[in-house]
Amino acid sequence: MASLNVGSLGEYIREQRRSAQYSLRQLAEVAGVSNPYLSQIERGLRKPSAEILQQIAKALRISAETLYVQAGILEERDAAEPDGPGLRAAILADPLINERQKQALLSVYEAFLKENQAARPPDPA
Repeated sequence: MASLNVGSLGEYIREQRRSAQYSLRQLAEVAGVSNPYLSQIERGLRKPSAEILQQIAKALRISAETLYVQAGILEERDAAEPDGPGLRAAILADPLINERQKQALLSVYEAFLKENQAARPPDPA
């Protein structure tokens, strides 16, 4: 799994907020996070959880998956995963499990994908 890219994530959120013509305070209120916390996210000082990213995405009316990709939590869709990272996004968005549990599930899933890829016969190119 990719590492959390906090700096560019904050810049991206700031760009999206400005495009939506929200002040920092307005977005914080709509997203249900504190103004100082949102400011720290935008400045790259805090690593928001998947739930916070989902709240921000909802407030900005963009997909949570977009923010997960920006954060480095998910990789962009590619041919290796034809249905896209829907399972990963669903795990990250699930409010019934905590962050540690989400990361454990994603780690197991990634391990299975790697195992299956290693077991595949090479393409006769």
